[in-house]
Amino acid sequence: MLTKRIIPCIDVDVDENGEAAVYTGVNFENLKYTGDPVEMAKAYNESGADEFVFLDITASAEGRETMLDTVSSVADEVFIPLTVGGGIRVKEDIKETLRAGADKVSINTGALERPELITEGARAFGSQCIVISVDSKRRFDERGEHYTKIDGESCWFECTVKGGREGTGIDVIEWAAEAENRGAGELFVNSIDTDGTKEGYDVPVTKAVCESVSTPVIASSGCGGPEDAYEVFEEANADAALAASIFHFGEYSIEEVKQYLDDREVPVRF
Repeated sequence: MLTKRIIPCIDVDVDENGEAAVYTGVNFENLKYTGDPVEMAKAYNESGADEFVFLDITASAEGRETMLDTVSSVADEVFIPLTVGGGIRVKEDIKETLRAGADKVSINTGALERPELITEGARAFGSQCIVISVDSKRRFDERGEHYTKIDGESCWFECTVKGGREGTGIDVIEWAAEAENRGAGELFVNSIDTDGTKEGYDVPVTKAVCESVSTPVIASSGCGGPEDAYEVFEEANADAALAASIFHFGEYSIEEVKQYLDDREVPVRF
């Protein structure tokens, strides 16, 4: 049986001095300074994390290139798989990010704008390098294609861009299937609705995606503790659980989360 992965994530922006810095927020807003990306990467590498995710959170919205110099410095400190996302729009961006030290690239806006980017990236660098990130938002209207019940109401999930600030009209479940067919090696499911809330992952959307594809799915947004990781593994069958603030602020260690899961017979790697 494959082990479930625990993945810390840092959201990186440029501070007022032009330096890369980690920020943490709620629902992709109200960002607060959290720390230095290189120092945090080094600490997570030593903490038992299975992988590490670096997201340049405003690159797509502002049209900036990913901070490759910081990526390179982070890559020097981590010896576990490193995924980097933010502002990746063409095949050359994928190449440069991998050259800077990333093992995988996470793509959201660029792939939605031009789905062929997934195919090009998978053919050039291998599917294992291509992670399609989905910023899902719940919609309670009649414009979706795949519905589930949430608190008795029919809900579909819309792909959004620019940190959830803009809708696309694209159904998350349809997009997940297309991304898989185009060669994505992994799907990274964020939820605008649960991001930073610490009230648990968005199990309905994670489960819906997991049931629609065979590609590994990373659950993200909303983890408040080990019990939330357990729930998304057991209820949605996610392959990995990503978390940020519970680790950043020392509320739980990665070892504590893994021990909790191991005690409940969820396979993890120590």
